[in-house]
Amino acid sequence: MMYTPTIPPPDPNTRTPKFKLPKLSCDAHCHIFGPGSKYPYAPDRSYTPPDAPLEDFRALHAKLGVERAVIVNASVHGTDNTVALDAIAKSNGAYRAVANIDDTITERGLQVLHEGGFRGCRFNFVRHLGGVPDKRVFNRIIAMVAPLGWHIDLHFDAIDLPEYADMLTRLPLSYTIDHMGRVKASEGLDQLPFKILIELMQRDEKCWVKICGSERVSSAGPPFTDAVPFARKIVETAPDRVIWGTDWPHPNVKVMPNDGDLVDLIPLFAPEPEFQQKILVDNPARLFEFDR
Repeated sequence: MMYTPTIPPPDPNTRTPKFKLPKLSCDAHCHIFGPGSKYPYAPDRSYTPPDAPLEDFRALHAKLGVERAVIVNASVHGTDNTVALDAIAKSNGAYRAVANIDDTITERGLQVLHEGGFRGCRFNFVRHLGGVPDKRVFNRIIAMVAPLGWHIDLHFDAIDLPEYADMLTRLPLSYTIDHMGRVKASEGLDQLPFKILIELMQRDEKCWVKICGSERVSSAGPPFTDAVPFARKIVETAPDRVIWGTDWPHPNVKVMPNDGDLVDLIPLFAPEPEFQQKILVDNPARLFEFDR
C-alpha cells in the first residue's frame, strides 16, 4: 500500500553531538513508523508520517551514541503494536516499548506484549490528536496493566494539566508525563501548568517526567535553549524520576530539530555527571526493567 505523507521527515543529516553520552544511555521516547508496506498505518490516523523504519532508527542512535531505546508506539499505527514488538525482538535486549491499546485488549494479548518487552501503555489527552480518552476505558485498562507493574504514559496539552492533577495522584501505578507537559517557554517558569507539574513531582512519588520535546516547548526556535530552564527545574525537583528522549522522527513539530542539537542540550539540562547518569541510564533501566 502506498501512503502520501502529510508531515515532513526528520532531518536526514544528523549532526554528531559534542556531548558524549554515558555508556548504556537510553533514548526513552522515540518512534518507529512503518514501513507502511509492511506495517500498515491505521485508517483513522490523524496524520500520515513518512516511513521512519528500524534501520533509520538504528543509524540515528549509532550516530548519537545511544545504546538503549524505548519505542513509544504512535497513534498512526493504532492499536497494532507489531512494529515495536518486532524491533524489540531484533534488539538483543536493548529496546523496550510503550503500547497503544484500547479496551478490546485481552489478558493474553497483554501478556504477549509484556513478554515481548512492553512496560507501559500510552494515553493521549492532546486535543489535536483526538482528545480525551473515554474514562471507563481508561480505568479498565489501568486495572488490567497495574498487576504487570506497567506504568502509563500521558500526553497532555499544558493547559489541561491543572484539571487532571488530582486524578493523577490517585492513580494506582506510576505515570510518565511527555514533553515536559508541553508547556510554552514564552509563558515562563511561573505559568500555572508548569507550577502544577513541579508540584506533582514534589508530592507524588509515582510521577515521572520526560525532558524531551524541547522543540515543542521552545518559543524561540533552534537550538531551543529557551526550553533549558524548564528541563533544569524538572531535573532539580526529582532527579530519580526524570528520563530523556529524542522524540525522533518528530511528528507534527513546527520546526524540525536536528537530533545532534537535542543531545547537546543534555549538559545544559543536567551539567552534573551524576544527574546525567540517572537521567540517561539508571532511571530508564529501573522504569523499563532493562537488565543492568
